[in-house]
Amino acid sequence: MTSGAELQHPAYGLLRPVIETDTVSASVLLCNNPGLMTLEGTNTWVLRAPGSDEMVVVDPGPDDDEHIARIAELGRIPLVLISHKHDDHTGAIDKVVDATGATVRSVGSGFLRGLGGPLSDGEVIDAAGLRITVMATPGHTADSLSFVLDDAVLTADTVLGRGTTVIDTEDGSLRDYLESLRRLRGLGGRTVLPGHGPELGDLEAVAEMYLAHREDRLNQVRGALRELGDDATARQVVEHVYTDVDKKLWPAAEWSVQAQLDYLRT
Repeated sequence: MTSGAELQHPAYGLLRPVIETDTVSASVLLCNNPGLMTLEGTNTWVLRAPGSDEMVVVDPGPDDDEHIARIAELGRIPLVLISHKHDDHTGAIDKVVDATGATVRSVGSGFLRGLGGPLSDGEVIDAAGLRITVMATPGHTADSLSFVLDDAVLTADTVLGRGTTVIDTEDGSLRDYLESLRRLRGLGGRTVLPGHGPELGDLEAVAEMYLAHREDRLNQVRGALRELGDDATARQVVEHVYTDVDKKLWPAAEWSVQAQLDYLRT
């Protein structure tokens, strides 16, 4: 395994240090699974206190044997934390457990492995010399979590390194998502360690930008409904509003518009 502070995003297959302080080391292992929804790929975060011989892994990524092998080579991993249910974050769970013996904790029981039990909002986890606070940040999915460190927050897909977040069509909620952004904004200017894309420098500013973007889109949807009629479909609104977005992204935009319509119609 090669690592070095000079590495920049994206750096596939390399453990890239992002934060090194007296209290926490946070490094990222980027999976080579780029796509429209995953950006350059899924970020697997590796956390420990300086001097600790144990690590906490956040989101082991998809079922990708090369990526899983790199995780297994890292060293002692007693604990894996899951930010939310999507397969690009969870698909590797069982193979990582087989390779490391780690306990896996998440909100939902479907991803629990070992005896750690489900994660809860406000819980403080002591592991690898760190204190990690669990923050429920639903919206992208109902089970979405962020993990708070002294100077940084792992935001998973709630705040990305670039672009904006899609609201899951199964159990996502724009109303919940906006409230989660407000909660994250209240944590101040900590470093953002996202589930996809590069790290960002100021959570408060990024969350404020996300909230402003969502309000702009809601105003655009309101305007579209005035022109198209209150019963307009999500697809009709996308074609009316998202003229500045590559048509390849319109299916994802349609999910977001449906979430906006649900929000405005309830």
